[in-house]
Amino acid sequence: MVAVTDVPSLPRVLLIGDSISMGYTLPVRTRLQGLANVHRPLENCGETARGVKSLDAWLGMGHWDVIHFNFGLHDLRLDDGKHQVPLPDYETNLRTIVQRLQKTGARLIWATTTPVPDAEVKPPRRSADVIAYNAAAARVMTESGIPIDDLYELAQPRLGELQLPANVHYTLPGYNVLGHQVAESVVRVLD
Repeated sequence: MVAVTDVPSLPRVLLIGDSISMGYTLPVRTRLQGLANVHRPLENCGETARGVKSLDAWLGMGHWDVIHFNFGLHDLRLDDGKHQVPLPDYETNLRTIVQRLQKTGARLIWATTTPVPDAEVKPPRRSADVIAYNAAAARVMTESGIPIDDLYELAQPRLGELQLPANVHYTLPGYNVLGHQVAESVVRVLD
């Protein structure tokens, strides 16, 4: 990832998320070229606990018009049989993150966590956990009036086509599909 030099007349968009969002950042930038300046932290944003600690640094000093964000794949990761961030803590952390993001005045968009394949992946993750974590996030976003970009529903029926085998990551065409939907969700709130 590289930093973006803004075109001053265009709105500023911030993508926050894990390696999945890193994969779709370039397709989003391509789709929104001439429509918006698309930024993202230069690092994998990881789990919600990291998000709570790092959000101010990621937001920086600039004004954001739209923030498209996601956390989940790292939170539900299993370390010695335990989630990196247990589900109740995930929900609490999301509420903290949402409150901080709302203070920016940006229009917010939540992206659901993408599916985990029914295969042994490293580090371990379970499909059922993605559903549970997405449900918790949906509660928080619905209560907060934040629109949801449902990347899970987009990818789930097409995993064999879009996702790498036995991996949570996507092929280049898969990232293009995800990026197209992310860009369209941003365009909707910019209009």
